[in-house]
Amino acid sequence: MKRDERLPNSMDRFFILVLVSGSLLAPSGFAQATTQRTCQIRSTTFDGWAAEEISNEWLQLSIVKQLGGRLMQVSFAGHPYLFVNPKYKGKYIPPTQADGQWLNYGGDKLWPLPEGRGDAQHWAGPMSDLLDDGAYDLKVISQAPACAVRLEGPADPVTGLQYSREISLGSHSPQISFHAVMKNSTGHPIRWSMQSVTQYDTSEVRNPAEYNRNFWAFTPLNPLSAYFNGYQVRSGLADDPSFAVSGDLFKLHWIYLENEVWLDSVAGWLAVVDGEGQFAMVERFQYVRGADYPGKASVIFYKNGAALELNENGKPVLRSADVESTPYYMEAEINSPMIELQPGDIYAMDTNWWPTRADHQMRGLTSAGVILTPLTVAAASNNSVLLSGSFGVFFPGKLQAHVFDSQGVERQTFDLQSVEPQTRAELRREVKLSQRLARVSIHLVDDQGIDRGSLGETAIPGAGS
Repeated sequence: MKRDERLPNSMDRFFILVLVSGSLLAPSGFAQATTQRTCQIRSTTFDGWAAEEISNEWLQLSIVKQLGGRLMQVSFAGHPYLFVNPKYKGKYIPPTQADGQWLNYGGDKLWPLPEGRGDAQHWAGPMSDLLDDGAYDLKVISQAPACAVRLEGPADPVTGLQYSREISLGSHSPQISFHAVMKNSTGHPIRWSMQSVTQYDTSEVRNPAEYNRNFWAFTPLNPLSAYFNGYQVRSGLADDPSFAVSGDLFKLHWIYLENEVWLDSVAGWLAVVDGEGQFAMVERFQYVRGADYPGKASVIFYKNGAALELNENGKPVLRSADVESTPYYMEAEINSPMIELQPGDIYAMDTNWWPTRADHQMRGLTSAGVILTPLTVAAASNNSVLLSGSFGVFFPGKLQAHVFDSQGVERQTFDLQSVEPQTRAELRREVKLSQRLARVSIHLVDDQGIDRGSLGETAIPGAGS
């Protein structure tokens, strides 16, 4: 399936909206889904590797336990997100045979921080070792309606760490949940940060020899950042044209130049967007205020690409400027605080991913989805208003308008339209108000009847006049 093909919305229906005494009624069955949803786990083969697949109606997760317990691919509505290195497809080289080189298989995995080669308190990676690509054990711990597996890695004698994590997927949304654990497997104290490292594919889908020129990443800036301009370039060009700040958001527009940028974001989320196919992945995490993060960074973006260096004559040249030796991908990395672990102690980090539809105009995030075009309200005739906005939603269900008077009392509720995560939600609906009202809030109510929060709120201009 091509990335820019829009899947049909299985809940799209024609609704007859009836105005009765200023209230909007929807036909029976609007609020409740009729689809019986489920998830499943099955053994399969992925790109030549033995794998386990967790899936529901939106997603397929491909896990290769042999490769460091990697989540190798996430496919949402036919769109694959993660980079899989064609050089190593179907191959496995044990760390004992890798001679210290890094075997970059791709996918999503766990790494330790800080990195470095100067002492035992730094990880000498990225490199082939038991943490990066040792063989893990996999156990199915639950089946439908929630499907989950636990991956247990070997103890690494160099760092003293042992990793495990649970990956789970429910039946009623495309939410992916991770429970990652690092354990001190030694008899002495150790101190590390645990890092979720996700390699996103930035190649052009129709021509993998070219890179996607409409690929983006976002995270909110820390208003009290310790970094100049709210971020710190750790390698590559300090004035890399990839980086920009828009309001309170850091924006990365991916280009084929190697760079690594660190952010001390406190908002607890990042987003990666393929603007060409209009697919997004939101990664959410819990920021621990007052904690000691490695280098103060909670979020890191790394761009693989050509690098500027001096040749033997002292002239600047581009190193590794070909896709075969330097493939197209970007890493989105979430860091835990630095944690001191006594022998046998563990530390856990929970993260959640939310795939949805979005483009490079992403404006913000709520618990219900991403905001693409913020909610607006325009006065219409006969006490009516026109509600407009564009969103990527996290749950199947419906958009619902809550309308309040100037005292904050809710006076009316309108069911607007059905929505699905795999289809961008375009709102343009005229509704009739029963009286002069002051503001409106648009909520997402999922197909279980649970209010998942607001997608926008704004004042009503001239309502009731």
